[in-house]
Amino acid sequence: MNAPERLAIPSLQHRVSPEEWQARVDLAACYRLVAAFGWSDLVFTHITVRLPGPDHHFLINPYGMMFDEITASSLVKIDLDGNKLEDSPFPVNPAGFTIHSAIHAARDDALCVLHVHSLNGVAVSAQEAGVLPLSQQSIFVLNSLAYHDYEGLALNDDERPRLVADFGDKTYLMLRNHGLLTVGKTVADAFLNMYIFEAACTIQVRAMAGGSPLRHIGPAIIDNAKEQARVVTKSLGGLLAWPALLRKLERSDPGYRS
Repeated sequence: MNAPERLAIPSLQHRVSPEEWQARVDLAACYRLVAAFGWSDLVFTHITVRLPGPDHHFLINPYGMMFDEITASSLVKIDLDGNKLEDSPFPVNPAGFTIHSAIHAARDDALCVLHVHSLNGVAVSAQEAGVLPLSQQSIFVLNSLAYHDYEGLALNDDERPRLVADFGDKTYLMLRNHGLLTVGKTVADAFLNMYIFEAACTIQVRAMAGGSPLRHIGPAIIDNAKEQARVVTKSLGGLLAWPALLRKLERSDPGYRS
């Protein structure tokens, strides 16, 4: 059997503004990193970025491509209603953008919205107590965590106001029986937030599987977590680790920049 051909997608680097190209490169890198860390669900979740400018245009993954295939040029530009704004051979998943568009429209600070169906994240989202204060990672999540109950596949626009109301101004959203979602002022922030969220869930699943009584972290420590995070990251947030993550991609998977 012949091997399938690689997708040939022309570069958009010289057809878009430098600002849009940088957003494309960062978002493509984020997709590749989500795949590398094992959080992807074939082609079925999404990461979106709002482009600079007043028009509320966004970048989203081409529906049908695996996350480790996505490149800067393959990302699809859409409007707030999910309509494609340029030619692309790939469709956009309307169910995926229902959640993302609701958050982008309501939150000016949510320049990047990252949603995954990671196994550990979904496992904890199905637990009645949700995230427990069991780890250093969990304190940062619990300091800014919201929950939204499962309403089936995100196909109905009337779910959007309930989701936005539940999320409020938080950074971490646990979609019950569904998965995890984070936002950030940059792609780097959204990715770091998801790394912490998924780590907290993974540790919780393993700690509960051990069968021993669990020691909870006190609320005073959780209340101070945001300030501690600021100190540890030197006020850079996700941008502290982002250059190293990009170097990791350059060593193993540099095709995201094309």
